[in-house]
Amino acid sequence: MTADVRQVADGTYLVHGSDTDRVILAEGDAVTLVDTGYPGDRRQLLDSPAAVGSSPAAVAAVLVTHAHNDHLGSAEYLRATCGTPVQLHEDEVPHARREFLHQVSVGTVLRNGWRPGVLPWAVHSLRAGYTAHLPVAAPEPFPGAGPLDLPGRPVPVHTPGHTRGHAVFHLPGAGVVISGDALVSGHPTARITGPQLLPDMFHHERARAPASLESLEGLEADVLLPGHGPVHRGPVELAARRAREHAL
Repeated sequence: MTADVRQVADGTYLVHGSDTDRVILAEGDAVTLVDTGYPGDRRQLLDSPAAVGSSPAAVAAVLVTHAHNDHLGSAEYLRATCGTPVQLHEDEVPHARREFLHQVSVGTVLRNGWRPGVLPWAVHSLRAGYTAHLPVAAPEPFPGAGPLDLPGRPVPVHTPGHTRGHAVFHLPGAGVVISGDALVSGHPTARITGPQLLPDMFHHERARAPASLESLEGLEADVLLPGHGPVHRGPVELAARRAREHAL
């Protein structure tokens, strides 16, 4: 399947995977890759930099919003084959090494199988590598506060709840927030459309997830690039507030 790469702002591209979105931030032929999708998305992942005039070897870093398999899927592959640094929030680094796994279990999914969309999503996820063992051998914490010295100059913002070390990325110059799973615009198991939290079973600490939406409310941006669902246009502050109201 050819990668679906769409430009959403200057140097900023949303890539729709089989179920999880990724983002490419481009400066010349150098790029930053935010998230990598499922391991089953690898061929599409490797093809996507060509759509912006780059290549896997020119990826300056992989930034990971959080270490679930549908976001981490090919991070170690790029690190091992291309020497690409893999960076996360410091609280997510041991999760990426698989010292522990805070990901919804197959048992929990099966207990929720009566909910609309859950079983079809589960079948797809298992085929795409949801239960694969995917440790990153040498993940790195973000080197410091403020913009990262990478294409796009993304600014990490810690948003715990979905996982302990979940982070979103703010692109102040482009007016964009890359929100991972802290704030999505849709999901095969969701009952509503538009800005929202994922269903409760997906969060490691559900009680912290709405509080992290307050951090997004303080970010000036009018384009939201979520980990799941289509691009959302409009003030991110209002999108986060709407999701928090639905979640409480």
